[in-house]
Amino acid sequence: MNVGVPTEIKPDEYRVALTPAGVRELVDAGHLVVVQSGAGEGSAIADADYVAQGARIAPDAATVFAESAMILGVKEPQPEEVELLEPRHTLFTYLHLAADRPLTEGLVASGATCVAYETVEDDRGRLPLLAPMSEVAGKIATQAGAFMLEKPLGGRGILLGGVPGVAAANVMIIGGGVVGMNAAFIAIGMEATVSVYDRNIDRLRELDIALAGRADTCFASTLHIEERLPEADLVIGAVLVHGARAPHVVTRQQLGVMKRNAVLVDVSIDQGGCFETSRPTTHSDPTYEVDGITHYCVTNMPGAVPITSTSALTNATLPYVLHLAEVGVGEAARTNPGLAKGVNVAGGAVTYGPVAEATGLPYVPLEEGLGAAA
Repeated sequence: MNVGVPTEIKPDEYRVALTPAGVRELVDAGHLVVVQSGAGEGSAIADADYVAQGARIAPDAATVFAESAMILGVKEPQPEEVELLEPRHTLFTYLHLAADRPLTEGLVASGATCVAYETVEDDRGRLPLLAPMSEVAGKIATQAGAFMLEKPLGGRGILLGGVPGVAAANVMIIGGGVVGMNAAFIAIGMEATVSVYDRNIDRLRELDIALAGRADTCFASTLHIEERLPEADLVIGAVLVHGARAPHVVTRQQLGVMKRNAVLVDVSIDQGGCFETSRPTTHSDPTYEVDGITHYCVTNMPGAVPITSTSALTNATLPYVLHLAEVGVGEAARTNPGLAKGVNVAGGAVTYGPVAEATGLPYVPLEEGLGAAA
């Protein structure tokens, strides 16, 4: 199969979908890899590094799409990329379609088969292709929140870890999954006072062990969250419902009980955001203020550390890329039920239930969609 790697064009996105090590694995397996010139520059990977492992360099995205059957990406395709998709293409990237009906409609109209990293599951129901970026995003969330609490950035002017004789900041993490756990690791390491909220008691037990009792683990009822918001200096939203739009766990009205210039970091923003007042921001312009509360809602937080993120992403996606390249998306989905859950769009239809429900578009069973795609 011809596998294409275009340059990411979302603002402030520096990651690339494949490392030279990934190229080597694909080439050794008999596949052809076409990489757009400059695709790896943001991750400190030169074109020559790809060529050395057997890739061919293409001058532009149009050439990559024209010469490839499978397109690998990092972020959701931008409008000009959607226009390059054809029914013969398999697109494998992060899509986050539940919060983006226009993109979903564009992908449906393209006829391409679109597989979302974030809804692929393993045999235990976990999200193996979302996990590495969730780990990065969780750690960045705390770092960014600590920075935004500084007075020149519009924050309260409080040091996350405090100093002897001065209390540490209170960090409230809503959502105890991979993002929340990693956010807690960093907040604890910075010596903040940390509370992690989740609705799954078994998960709270796991977190209590993983965090060695160094953070409070709390049941995430609406009342408990509301009662603790007045104490919080930094609130990190890390709520995830597989493939669906994130629920709001902090309302605009509740901002009124918070400390002025406290910081909200919404890691759920790709799925619509878990704070009612959230809207997407970029690394170049990461924050805005609502009712005296600073909001940090960057949609591609891991893109800020592309050398780390690109390698972590390829490590996770490569086995799936090799499988798709070897047997095609239809056979791969048939033999791997977890990968099948990643197929969000096929045959000109939405084939993933939560996306159809969130966008209001018709749902078609995967077998029917893949049949149409074939």
